[in-house]
Amino acid sequence: MSKLKKVVLASSSPRRIELLKQFGIKFDIVPSNVDEIIDPDLPPEKNAMNLAKKKAEEVFRRLGESAKDSLIISADTIVFIEGTILGKPSNEEEAFYMLKKISAKRHTVFTGVCIIDDSCRQILVDFEKSYVYIKQMSDEEILRYIKTGEPFDKAGAYAIQGFGSLIVEKVEGCFYNVVGLPLYKLNTMLQKLGYDLMKGEL
Repeated sequence: MSKLKKVVLASSSPRRIELLKQFGIKFDIVPSNVDEIIDPDLPPEKNAMNLAKKKAEEVFRRLGESAKDSLIISADTIVFIEGTILGKPSNEEEAFYMLKKISAKRHTVFTGVCIIDDSCRQILVDFEKSYVYIKQMSDEEILRYIKTGEPFDKAGAYAIQGFGSLIVEKVEGCFYNVVGLPLYKLNTMLQKLGYDLMKGEL
């Protein structure tokens, strides 16, 4: 019997919500209010883990007493290429720059994951890494993709699902990491806390 009062996903990402829903567990959605500020002096995986931890802790604090014995799950995804971290583009010009930069190249996707288990007073933080190969895109193709609207809430200005699947040649590593929630890594972390998505135990 689980001691948890509730499970909380500290994210409003439709991709993360859908990925977690498929396991049939009940969870609340409480997006964090953390500004996703990158520290240029830190490696990308450390930035991803730091931001995931900040998101989980902010939601945990904000929930107050209602967070007692709850499980908070958060994640942060970063695209990294040639020494540069690509965040979410705020306009078409930024989206074009990012897509032009990743065109015909391999880039790395890091997702930091944080779990706060208040029932046993533990915080776990880890990350997953995948390599993504993007096809060579003409300026016309980039502009056409931008017009779909997909790039604007995605790190690196693309989604591996939807229209973005048409520009991804291949992925090395966890596919779901690129979507935004590395499920194998998440379940490995949950198992350390005594839970298991395969058993529906959350």
